[in-house]
Amino acid sequence: MSKKQGAILIVDDDKSILHVFSRILQKQGYATDTAETGQEALEKIQQKASDLALVDMKLPDMNGIDLVAKMHAMHPDMVIIAITGFPSLEDATKATDRGAAAYLVKPVKAEELVGIVAEKLKSR
Repeated sequence: MSKKQGAILIVDDDKSILHVFSRILQKQGYATDTAETGQEALEKIQQKASDLALVDMKLPDMNGIDLVAKMHAMHPDMVIIAITGFPSLEDATKATDRGAAAYLVKPVKAEELVGIVAEKLKSR
């Protein structure tokens, strides 16, 4: 297996999702980091920009759409993928308008996650 280039920040308040997504992506050769809050995510990308961020839309300290907008403003080249367990057309539209490259609905299958990450990193 060849190592893929790409640092991925996973932002979700559910520790099990952070763990599962990290394992799936690390097995594909990506470097991963995690954050459980929007503020923690912003601090991490200030210190070291990621190539891609997976952002949950419901966080304890911040609306995911606001986080997407802030992350996009800080790092316009970073690919941001919004993820939610509570999908709505309005949120999908807002997230993509504010900088998300994709909008995934939980539960996300491993193949779907790996495929969308690879596709978005390749096309950036």
